[in-house]
Amino acid sequence: MLNLKNPNLYINRELSWLQFNTRVLKQAQDRSLPLLERLKFLAIYGTNLDEFYMIRVAGLKKLFSAGIIVSGADKLTPLQQLKEIRSYLHQEQQVVEHCRSEILKELEPEGMSVKSYDEVNQHQKNYLNKFFNDNIYPVIIPIAIDSTHPFPHLNNLSFGLIVKLSDSDDASIERFGIIRVPRVLDRFVELGNGTYVPIETIVTQHVDNLFPGYTLLKSAAFRVTRNADIAIEEEEADDFMEILEEGLKLRRKGEMVRLEVGSNADDEIINFFNRHTNVYKDDIYKFHTFLNLSSLWQIVGNKDFAHLLAPPFKPKNLPPFDNGENIFTTLEKQDVLMYHPYESFEPVVKLIQDAAKDSDVVSIKMTLYRSGTNSPIVKALMDASESGKQVTVMVELKARFDEENNLIWAKALEKSGAHVIYGIKGFKVHAKATLITRRKNGKLKQYAHLGTGNYNPSTAKIYTDMSYMTSKDVITNDLTRFFHFLTGFSKKGKLNELYMAPTQIKPKILSLIQNEARQGKNGQIIAKVNSLVDEDVIRALYKASQAGVKIELIVRGICCLKPGIEGVSENIKVVSILGKYLEHPRTFYFKNDASQVYISSADWMPRNLVRRIELLTAIKDNASKEKIIQILQLQCADNMLSHELQSDGSYIRLKPESTKHINNHKLMEDYVNRIAKATKKESSSSVAQLASRLYKES
Repeated sequence: MLNLKNPNLYINRELSWLQFNTRVLKQAQDRSLPLLERLKFLAIYGTNLDEFYMIRVAGLKKLFSAGIIVSGADKLTPLQQLKEIRSYLHQEQQVVEHCRSEILKELEPEGMSVKSYDEVNQHQKNYLNKFFNDNIYPVIIPIAIDSTHPFPHLNNLSFGLIVKLSDSDDASIERFGIIRVPRVLDRFVELGNGTYVPIETIVTQHVDNLFPGYTLLKSAAFRVTRNADIAIEEEEADDFMEILEEGLKLRRKGEMVRLEVGSNADDEIINFFNRHTNVYKDDIYKFHTFLNLSSLWQIVGNKDFAHLLAPPFKPKNLPPFDNGENIFTTLEKQDVLMYHPYESFEPVVKLIQDAAKDSDVVSIKMTLYRSGTNSPIVKALMDASESGKQVTVMVELKARFDEENNLIWAKALEKSGAHVIYGIKGFKVHAKATLITRRKNGKLKQYAHLGTGNYNPSTAKIYTDMSYMTSKDVITNDLTRFFHFLTGFSKKGKLNELYMAPTQIKPKILSLIQNEARQGKNGQIIAKVNSLVDEDVIRALYKASQAGVKIELIVRGICCLKPGIEGVSENIKVVSILGKYLEHPRTFYFKNDASQVYISSADWMPRNLVRRIELLTAIKDNASKEKIIQILQLQCADNMLSHELQSDGSYIRLKPESTKHINNHKLMEDYVNRIAKATKKESSSSVAQLASRLYKES
C-alpha cells in the first residue's frame, strides 16, 4: 500500500509559486506578442515578486526565527525553502535583466526608449534640469547620516539613492547620505516623445544642490522591501477598525526582508547601508538596469503607443441582457450564467443600480472583498441606503493590500445609513454574493448573484470569472440564511442548497472526488482553480487516479500535486493557462454527480477551505451547466496558452502538434463577437459543437 503522505509526492508551495511567476516571465519573453504586451508581463512579474517577498518570504523568515522546523506536505523546513528561493531568484535575475534590455531595445525603432540623463541631448538636459528644480527639488528628501543624524526609517518599497560625499573644502572628510525619492514622484520623467528618463539619473546630477558644500564621490540607487503582512490580534480590542488602522501603520514598519541596489553599488556602499538595515546577504539583489520592474506600468500605460499592446476587446452584452428588458423580469424567466470578460460585467452593476432605484426593492445584501476605487456598485449601495432601503454590506477589511480602500468604502457606506459588517472573527469573508429582496404582487421575491470573482468592474475586464444570476427560491432562501449567519451569532452556519466554508465545502469536494473514484474508469473530473495546496484534496485526487478516474486540472498558480507518477497520479494532467486575461474562475465538473457542475469563490487551499467564509454553488440550470462544461472543454483543448506540469515540478509549454492552434482567449473573443451578431439559438449551438469537438480531438 503506497504511503500517500510521502513528502516526495508533493511540490513545495513556495517553489511552485516561483514556477508560476517564471511562466509570467516567459510571456514577457514571447516574441509573438506585441512589445508593450511583453513589457506588461514584465511589470506583472515584478509586482508579483514584490508581494511574494513582502508576504511569503517574510513569513518564512518569521517561522525560521520562531524555530519552527516543518511546514507543508513536502516537509521542507523554512530555512531550506529560503535557500531554494534565493538560489532560484538570483539565477532568474539574469534572465529578467536580459529580457528587459531586449524589449527596451526593440521598442526604440517604435519611438519609445528609456535613457539616462547622460544619454539625452543638451536641449533635453536643459528641460530635465528645469523639471528637477520645479518638480523634484521641492519634494525630494536629502538625509545626512552621522552621529547627530540617525539613519532614517525607510517605509516598505522606499526608493532612493545612497551617496558618498566629500567636503568641498577638505577632501579628506567623507560622509554618507541618503536621498529619498517620494512615491508621489513618477518613476520616470517623460520627455514627451516616448523617451523616459529614470528619475535617479536626474537626481544624481543635482546632488550638489541637495548637499551644498559637498562633492559626490559615488552613488547607487536602492529599494527596500519590508514584511507587509498584518498580524491582527482580534482579541486585543473591541473596535476592529481601530486594530486594522493600527495594523496598516505597522505594515510600513515591518522587518526589512529584501534590498535591491543598482549596479553602481560597490561593497562599501552596500556595507554602509546594511550596517543600519541588516538585510541578509542573499536577500540583496544587484541590478544592472534601473530598479523596480513594477514601475514599467508607467510606460505600458502610454496611450500614444497603445498599438503596441494586444488588441483590446470590448465585452458584450449577450442574450438575455441585450434587449433592454427589466433585469428582474429576465431573472424571473430564467437563470443566467455569464463568462467575463467576454461577456460584460455591466449586468451585474446594473442589477445593483436598478435595485437602488426600484421603489419595489426592500433590501440589498452584499459581500464586498475587493471593489476597487470609484466603485459604481458601492455608490449604488449608498444611493439605495439614502433612499430608505435596507442595505447590509459585509466589507472584508482584511482583503490583503486593499484594506485601506475597503476602510474608505466602509466608512462611506456607514455614513449613508447602510448596516456595515466589518468581518467575522477568525475568518476572512471571501464569498461573492448579492441578495435583493423586492415586493411583487403583494409578496416578497428575491434575486441572487453568485460569482467567482470580486465586485470590481475594472478587474472584470482583465480577469476571467463567472457570474450566476437566479431568482430560484432554493438559492435565495439559502442566501438569506447565509447573510443571517454573517450578521448573527450562528455557530453552525449550515446551508441546504449552497455549501459554505469552513464547514461544508471541503467535505463536499472530498465527497465528490470519492464518488468519481467509486466509478473507476468511468469517473471523470475537470477542475479549474487558481491554486491547489490542500493535502486532503490532493490525496483524494491521488486515490481517484489510482482507481482509474480521468482527472484534468487547470491550475493557474500554485500546484502542490505531482502528476504523472506511476501508481499514484498517472491519470492526472495539470495545465496552467497564461495569456491575455488572468484566469480566475473556480469551477468544477464531476461526471457522475447529480449536479455535475459547480462554481465557487474558494480555491483548493487550506486558507479557503478552513479559514475563510466561502460559497460553493451547484449549477442545476441546464443551459448554464452546458455552458460551463463547454468552457472547461475548450480550456482543456488549449495548446497555445497552456503549460503542462511535470512530475518534477517544472512546466513545459504546450505546442500545437498540427495546424490546429487553439488559443482559448482568442477563440472566446471571436465566438462572443459572433454570438453578439447571431441569434441565441445559433450562437449557443455553434459554441457547444466547437468546444466539444476540440476537446475530443485534444
